[in-house]
Amino acid sequence: MDDFETGKAMPSFPTAQAGRCGTLPFLIRRDGTWLYRGSPIRRKPMVCLFASTLRRDAQGGYRLQTPVEEGTIEVEDAPFVVVGLEWRGCGRGQVLSFRTNVDQVICAGATHPIRCAWDVPCAGCGTGPVPYVHVRDGDGALPIEARITRPVYYELAALAVAGHCHGVPCLGVWSEHVFFPLSHMPDET
Repeated sequence: MDDFETGKAMPSFPTAQAGRCGTLPFLIRRDGTWLYRGSPIRRKPMVCLFASTLRRDAQGGYRLQTPVEEGTIEVEDAPFVVVGLEWRGCGRGQVLSFRTNVDQVICAGATHPIRCAWDVPCAGCGTGPVPYVHVRDGDGALPIEARITRPVYYELAALAVAGHCHGVPCLGVWSEHVFFPLSHMPDET
């Protein structure tokens, strides 16, 4: 294996038992930056390669897993971030396509829902609700998600329409005939 910056050979990860490496020296920051031993991995193809081996266990932990070895890693929030949005169509048939920091394109819909704690008061969540989109299934009930960045969230807000979720008026977006609530309906005063 080569060092990410210099191309020099690196030692392989220490193994506690065959195939298991324990904790690997990787951290994925909230902004989507991948770190190896505290240094950013600057080569995007390397990040994309590691991202393709990312798994999430039933307890919510993350690991890198190849056919020959696996090890746990630390993730501050979600392992991916949405950096772009494209849409086509309108109304219920609208299709929202998100591009992640590893250039994966995800179309929001029943199999890739947008999750947003829209019913939490803004005072309870800092700057407002943080939306996520389902990238792929994990090993348990918890999926691997991408956090939708503020600029993309503002683009979603521009597409928002009035709707209802659990009988509560809200603003949300449609994609592939599924409505995703983003926030409470603003009070009219």
